[in-house]
Amino acid sequence: MAENGSEMNYRLVPSTCVYCGTGCGVLLEVTGDRLSGTLPQKDHPVSKGALCIKGWSVHEFVYSERRLTKPMVRSGEVLVETDWEAALAAVADGLSAARDKHGPDSVGFFASARCTNEENYLLQKLARAVVGTNNVDHCARL
Repeated sequence: MAENGSEMNYRLVPSTCVYCGTGCGVLLEVTGDRLSGTLPQKDHPVSKGALCIKGWSVHEFVYSERRLTKPMVRSGEVLVETDWEAALAAVADGLSAARDKHGPDSVGFFASARCTNEENYLLQKLARAVVGTNNVDHCARL
């Protein structure tokens, strides 16, 4: 029994690693209602029970104190909490101003291994079709 009188539930939740486009199978260890670890999914057709070092630590960023959980905008030297509408407007205004003043190739986009392939596709589409630049990079260099 846990301290609050209820049983501490442990379960494995099948998922896909978020670090690159390979799509390795992971089993997320959940204790109670909290993510507690990662194991390889042995019967997964892609990874066949293997994980790289990033895959083994896929659960660690979820509860990081450094993780942003609300939209923020810069006010002088500090970041202040705001709503999504204001944050997205600030991004659009900043991108437009940089493109208009210095040209589309003055803007670059950096995709993330923690996003889905579809989200990364949309980012490059925004860069190329809306801003007009091919300056797109990605952090998933294994």
